Amino acid sequence: MTLHLRRRTHRRTLLSASVTTVLGVGLFLAGGLGLAPWQTAPAGTGTGRGAEGAAPAADPLAADITGVQAHLRQTPDDAVALATLGLDYVQQAKATADPTYYPKAEGVLQRSLTLAPADNFTALGGMAALEAGRHHFAEALAWAKRAVAANTYNASLYGTLADAYTQLGRYSEAADAVQHMVDLRPGAPSLSRASYVAELRGDIATARTDMQRALNDAAGPADQAFAYYYLGELAFNNGDPGTELAEAEAGLRVAPTYTALLQAKAHAEAALGRTDAAITDLTQAVQRVPQPEYVLQLGELYQSLGRTEEADQQYQVFRAEQKLFTANGVALDSDAALFEADHGSARQALAIARQGLATRPFMDSHDALAWALHANGQDREALTESDQALAQGTRNALFHYHRGMIEQSLGDTTAARTDLTQALTINPHFNPLHAPQAQAALATLR
Repeated sequence: MTLHLRRRTHRRTLLSASVTTVLGVGLFLAGGLGLAPWQTAPAGTGTGRGAEGAAPAADPLAADITGVQAHLRQTPDDAVALATLGLDYVQQAKATADPTYYPKAEGVLQRSLTLAPADNFTALGGMAALEAGRHHFAEALAWAKRAVAANTYNASLYGTLADAYTQLGRYSEAADAVQHMVDLRPGAPSLSRASYVAELRGDIATARTDMQRALNDAAGPADQAFAYYYLGELAFNNGDPGTELAEAEAGLRVAPTYTALLQAKAHAEAALGRTDAAITDLTQAVQRVPQPEYVLQLGELYQSLGRTEEADQQYQVFRAEQKLFTANGVALDSDAALFEADHGSARQALAIARQGLATRPFMDSHDALAWALHANGQDREALTESDQALAQGTRNALFHYHRGMIEQSLGDTTAARTDLTQALTINPHFNPLHAPQAQAALATLR
């Protein structure tokens, strides 16, 4: 499905004595791709929104939270302020990798809905964002539908709807929601999601074009940094670490505290053989914001260099973070399953992967289950799950590597050779541990 830019004139601006609703353009990650949905701030409070990956000390989101909290001490029954605070808490959880903000968010969002149960689209959308952050995507979809019904002209709510559909594996419906978002507001947030729709179906040229348009339409440094990050990711994931490095450096020039760009820079540096620089940048990223993805990336880089003690330290941090996430209501899925399959318990990997697929039937979950089944010697079932992971035509080197290793275990050397070759053709640097393993396996099949 191709998304088209079509303009509509419908807009809705809600103004009152106490609040101004703004369709936000700040971006952050929610599952595969997300954005700071919308902003409804009490008069006199800060309106800044940080992006995931920004250094906490430089993030205006903390000031925004403080301002809304101060307003609520004076006016505790302001339903819009409570909804705004809930959204801020959800975003802060993502920005800081601190899931303890999720229970706080739920409390204030539910209070907002109790005070204003009718047409409270800010709190409804906040609940959708919260459940997406906790990887409860069926619940996120239900809340997103209610939010859209309450305000059919808010483009960002359609982005939240698209995110839930995507993670539930309902790709056509996700594309329709993104198209509606583009129709309502053809700017950086909608174009970013259009880029992701194209990437998932393997149309990298369109994905790159849409993300470049998102960069051109970016409203400020945080949005520019987000776009530079994903332009770099598109390049790296398709075997071009040099371009990823250039995009990351360009992003850091406009947003020096955007931590995700340090992670991207390290990605590229490691692929280009600049491992000392990669470790320096990735260590700084982890120290700023200990995102599990960064921690695991650093551990695997250390392991690839034979620095096993330092790798094990990072893996211990990753495990501790997973416990903290589950303690705060976050459902584990593909990342945790792949970690256990590669570095821990195959049996635990399979349990996590099966549960993850039940709550998040996204392509990543099918791939994780395939790899967990392979780790447990169940390769026939694993191959079926791998088929599902690749059914949309996604260009993903890791998926093809997993499939190739499964096929090798099944004795299908021709298919294994094809998939391992495809993995290394898409991105010969896709993982510091698995890319060399793919090369070694391929050498035995020639």
